Amino acid sequence: MAKVVVAMSGGLDSSVAAALLKKAGFEVIGVFMKLADLPKFRESEKRAKKIAKILKIPFLVSDLRKEFKKRIVDYFLEGHKKGITPNPCVVCNKEIKFGLLLEKALALDADFIATGHYAKKKEELNFSTGVEKVNYKLLKGGDKNKDQSYFLWMLNQEQLKRVLFPIGDYTREEVKKLAKKFKLPVLKARKSVEICFIKTTLGEEDKSSSSPFAKARVNDFLSKYLKSKPGQIVDVRGKVLGKHRGLHFYTIGQRKGIGLPGGPYYVLNKDLKKNLLIVTKNEKDLYKKELIAKNVNWISGKTPKPPFKIKAKIRYRHKASPANIYHLKPNTYHLVFGKPQRAITPGQSVVFYRGEELLGGGIIC
Repeated sequence: MAKVVVAMSGGLDSSVAAALLKKAGFEVIGVFMKLADLPKFRESEKRAKKIAKILKIPFLVSDLRKEFKKRIVDYFLEGHKKGITPNPCVVCNKEIKFGLLLEKALALDADFIATGHYAKKKEELNFSTGVEKVNYKLLKGGDKNKDQSYFLWMLNQEQLKRVLFPIGDYTREEVKKLAKKFKLPVLKARKSVEICFIKTTLGEEDKSSSSPFAKARVNDFLSKYLKSKPGQIVDVRGKVLGKHRGLHFYTIGQRKGIGLPGGPYYVLNKDLKKNLLIVTKNEKDLYKKELIAKNVNWISGKTPKPPFKIKAKIRYRHKASPANIYHLKPNTYHLVFGKPQRAITPGQSVVFYRGEELLGGGIIC
């Protein structure tokens, strides 16, 4: 019987993932990752423990607060300090869920770890070297509206070898039905928010990353840890329009919260050396056809020979768009889109698809 450690958050998706694995005959161990000293983590831990008891599986708590602070929270703060907009969830998947948790699973003699991600893994035999070898591919989840493969582009073959995505073939509605079937009390659980370590008391309708209320919470968090350096807001011609609070409070494409009369204005760029926030009234100025991606990871472990065509996403809710990709230097690539893309944002992830397969990705710079 194969042993699997399930990352249990106390939410719908990971709870159903654990139930499906138990039903399939795996020896299942539930592990809750304690990442921060916040009420929502304490509530989630209680709920995860309750779910494990219902499923009659062992339950462990892994205290990763120190590592999470160093590897994820500090990464998030350093990125904003440099004026970029980092994506902590991507790094958390690599460093925490499929890094430290995988290490813990192997220490428990587990064969796999499993999560509640809406993504799929495919195994293919490769005989190109004359020796049978298994290649692992990462595919989009079955629910196109919930597909979370975007957040997994940093994974490698060794990690994928040990990963299971039990709900990858299901839609969100099917997962809800399974929760009812397994009699799991998770349907009224609070939805997870995009940045889990930022305290929020907002209603669920205000928790999307595009919500001005969610942006306000991020800014409150940044104000607590980063020193503000006010500067001038200028237009594309250099005309001074007003003052900004500090460049780390703004992101490319932002419209609300700039504080200028006679708008709307959009954040177009940041001049870090001169501490200038550059804005425009013309939304078309936000559309660009090119970007540079650094720290590029290819999930196959092999670097394809560019140039070649892919479809790329520049943010999670962005529609993948055709692009040509060119190699510049080690782990750095130049992407040219067929059509201009709105608000290409330094620090965010750009990921590469071919059909349903996630080939890899990089950090926009």
